[in-house]
Amino acid sequence: MSQRLSMGDAFSPIAARFAALAKTHANVTAVRNGLPGEAGVACDFATFWRRVERVTGHLQGTWAVQAGDRVAWLGLNHALQLLTLVACARLGVIFMPLNYRLAAAELRQVLQDARPKLLVHDADHATMAAQLGLDEGADECDFVLQERLIDTASPRFLPLPQVQADAPVLLVYTSGTTGKPKGAVHTQAGLLANAQASDFAHGFRAADHVLSTLPLFHVGGLCIQTLPALLCGVTVTLHPRFEPAMWLRAVAQDKPTLSLLVPATLRAVIDHPEWQGTDLTSLRGVMTGSSTLPLSYLQAFHDRGIPVGQIYGTTETGPVSIVLPLDQAMARPGTTGWPPPLAQVQLRNEQGQEVPLGQVGQVCIRAPNVMRGYWQHAQEGVSSTNDGLLEGWFATGDSGRQDVDGCITIVGRSKDMLISGGENIYPAEIENLLLSLDGVAECTVLGLDDERWGEVPVAVVVRSHTEAGQVLSQEMVIAHLQRSIARFKLPRRVVFLDSLPKSALGKVQKPVLKAQLQTDKC
Repeated sequence: MSQRLSMGDAFSPIAARFAALAKTHANVTAVRNGLPGEAGVACDFATFWRRVERVTGHLQGTWAVQAGDRVAWLGLNHALQLLTLVACARLGVIFMPLNYRLAAAELRQVLQDARPKLLVHDADHATMAAQLGLDEGADECDFVLQERLIDTASPRFLPLPQVQADAPVLLVYTSGTTGKPKGAVHTQAGLLANAQASDFAHGFRAADHVLSTLPLFHVGGLCIQTLPALLCGVTVTLHPRFEPAMWLRAVAQDKPTLSLLVPATLRAVIDHPEWQGTDLTSLRGVMTGSSTLPLSYLQAFHDRGIPVGQIYGTTETGPVSIVLPLDQAMARPGTTGWPPPLAQVQLRNEQGQEVPLGQVGQVCIRAPNVMRGYWQHAQEGVSSTNDGLLEGWFATGDSGRQDVDGCITIVGRSKDMLISGGENIYPAEIENLLLSLDGVAECTVLGLDDERWGEVPVAVVVRSHTEAGQVLSQEMVIAHLQRSIARFKLPRRVVFLDSLPKSALGKVQKPVLKAQLQTDKC
């Protein structure tokens, strides 16, 4: 992939790559779209490129989308989403996938910030799109059903712009749990660099087949495996959404070699009744990523001979920034890994200085796949993307420590760290142990103000519906924890709830929970 490509009739780096694949991998399946047992649609790389050309024609000729415009996408995972991204790259247009789990008010914030020229939606989200279309100022944005991008012939032989490598192509919004959502702007060169970093993590092979089920509105679902695999000429099977039964059935029937699961979906697969009886031998590895990743989840896959590697990153970093490659996964479980080639990682203290090996510091990243900056729509209508970075470095807000061999372990969010009696406590360490206790379905740990100690850790636990969950008590939780961590880290209190407050991306809203605990509402 890193070799120089002929531009042909494609005038952008990403489009050039797919134009080349249409020739070198013409008969190789690019995308299979659909669940196992359904009459899904598959296309090879030659067909993929022909469809990109059709979508390009419609964007440019039918809806007058021009370089610099934004095209928003609201819908479940679909091959057309990937075709549209490449067509946008070809035109110098910015593709912005929308989180369909957001409420209308939250989506309005994003649309008002980015001001897209066109919003493409699927049938499942037609009602939401219609609601957004009634908003004030929406007349500046056209709304179109996704099939209209490709179900008829489009204008041909329209002039294509010359698109530079540093041109923005992807605008992805953060969840906005601590304020207004911010849009991270990624360039064409950045997406290609991210694909190379992903290739370093996975070691993509010609015979690989990726099963992609996580939402493409997030850089995790789009940029950890799916888009990098396609850029490397690897086949992708795309499900509209994650369902554990469908994931297991697809592995058994379609025989993928790679997939991506986050901790919540890892657990859903392991807990499914068909887990033990499903043939998983086609998988040569599964990737995951999170600061809170129970070793028991990894061990369940390792026991079946499937290494679980790690990808660490954020919306702003591409996201492939630190990787535990599949060939190292079983030897270093629980660690996050090493920076891929061309990426730099520093662990810094509050003064911005690098910390010594073995000490905890904030993870700061500089790499070619880090965003250009945050999108801002100024009052005068001028957009800028030059903030969020300091001399090219992005401060992630996560804390990590580095071993003598350079291997990094993420220990949690910097802002989540609490100081109790002068000792630093990282909630992720306690959460990992809690999730290994039978009967715990979900949990979080946060710090509450304490007159004597400054702060004390409090555990909030959601019991599972199993017999072990029904009898779980505070005494059992503390007994489990004290076998593995120092006394000062033990929660002073265990609160049992039916559920945890979460954002639209599934992140626990610790500020909300902390406010509830401090006012004794739990």
